[in-house]
Amino acid sequence: MTYLVITAFVAILGSLGAALVFMMRGNKNAMDPSAKASNMAKALAFRVGFSILLFVIVLFSYWMGWIQPTGIVPGR
Repeated sequence: MTYLVITAFVAILGSLGAALVFMMRGNKNAMDPSAKASNMAKALAFRVGFSILLFVIVLFSYWMGWIQPTGIVPGR
């Protein structure tokens, strides 16, 4: 489960970085000026979708009992 979460965070950060590159550089060879916005929107949509998927996977894993919450014990 740890490797899945780490991989998901790397994918999310990579998608965010790709959106930044598309925003800053864009596609100078394209005749269509909306190509930069389209690529950036796709990268950000992937990031949002992957973040939601990661959240659902963590909730499902908790529901199935595969992961347990840890932290401060109440009353101490």
